[in-house]
Amino acid sequence: MTVPLDIFADPVCPWCLIGKAELDRALESSPGHPFAITWRPFRLNPDMPRSGMAHTAYMLARFKDEKGILEATRPVLEAAERLGLWINMAAIDRIPDTTDAHRLLHWAAIEGAQTPVMSGLMAAHWREGRNIGRADVLADIAGAAGMDKAAVAQLLATGADRDTVIAAEAHARQRGIRSVPTFIVADTHVVPGAQSAALWQQVIDELAGRDMPRH
Repeated sequence: MTVPLDIFADPVCPWCLIGKAELDRALESSPGHPFAITWRPFRLNPDMPRSGMAHTAYMLARFKDEKGILEATRPVLEAAERLGLWINMAAIDRIPDTTDAHRLLHWAAIEGAQTPVMSGLMAAHWREGRNIGRADVLADIAGAAGMDKAAVAQLLATGADRDTVIAAEAHARQRGIRSVPTFIVADTHVVPGAQSAALWQQVIDELAGRDMPRH
């Protein structure tokens, strides 16, 4: 049995990072899980300039002042610490336009490399402070995930599939998706937000036909 699991996410969304880590824990403890995962495009900042925005300026524009920034980031950092994730806020210089990152994910789907690419995008942004709006950074991530780095670089130099990615995101918004991460199980059940590994384990158990107690 294969169950589609569509994940609407953006690599620069902190709760997408947390949500992926929680899901990964459940999948690692259940190697026979039924999920066929597809990462779907959803830009956290669809109006972001192509060149991106300075991280500090972005945070101030979104959360008004230093107090607001601290209040917004504290739950993320606490969740990351609990999960053993390293978020290197000091290394993040820019918030990028992630349209090209989603183009890369679109091509990665064709080669069955989406999850390694998403992992690479998140690590580059959150741990290494690399600008994933840059074509050279994206080509490096593609190569590390087993894709043809040169071919990806050539595609990124064109507008290939840009309209496809934007149209897919528009369709998601028309379906009522307003925030990420949003998970859709079996094309039917919507699971919003960064859910715990325990919840995903319960879903896996139920899909496998085991009536496990709820916690």
